Amino acid sequence: MARVRQERAEITRQAILNGAAIAFDRSGFGGTSLSDVVKHAGVTKGALYFHFPSKEALARSLMGEQFQVSQDIPAMEDPGLQTVIDLTHQLAAGLRSNVRVRAGIRLVIEFGSFTHPDPSPYNAWIDTCVHCLTPARDRGDIMPSHDVYDLSTFLVGSFTGVQVTSHVRTGREDLHARVVDLWNYLLPGIVPARRMHLFDPAGSRACRAELGLTTTAATPATPAATD
Repeated sequence: MARVRQERAEITRQAILNGAAIAFDRSGFGGTSLSDVVKHAGVTKGALYFHFPSKEALARSLMGEQFQVSQDIPAMEDPGLQTVIDLTHQLAAGLRSNVRVRAGIRLVIEFGSFTHPDPSPYNAWIDTCVHCLTPARDRGDIMPSHDVYDLSTFLVGSFTGVQVTSHVRTGREDLHARVVDLWNYLLPGIVPARRMHLFDPAGSRACRAELGLTTTAATPATPAATD
């Protein structure tokens, strides 16, 4: 019986998160009430409060959903630059197809503009990039003159700007193409010329297969610097 109750509780919790994601994705944090969440989730307010004490607690749980994309990276034996490229496409796919990821990202951006902004989601993505790009630089895939932390900070900011612009202009229909553009412009400035052929701005073959992408990389620009 206890197991059945736990399973039912988890089903209810997931329903609440799904309902909250729909509401936050449509109206943002300020424009969403707990009544909106209950309506979309199909649960009572009592059930909602049993799992989440406040609207902010709901929002923070959804903000953490985006990190499921990167949850396997710490266990990778050999992360690198292509790992980060693939990660941007995986996150782009989540933004296009998963309302919980989409709502979480919207909330991250909104929380970043509050009177007391929360930088922790951005810092977490920066740390993930650093984890991947440090061994990449050590093996010569990134020019030694580049500071990995600064590069990671730039990447997170760039992806944020690209996805927001894509959302406003096309409803993110062109997001994967814009991410390819980001890497085509960036790679020649950070990768030694002799190693450019190792990286695919459109994502690795495995990544494209997983996401169902047919995009192939455009011919990279001529490197701005040589090794």
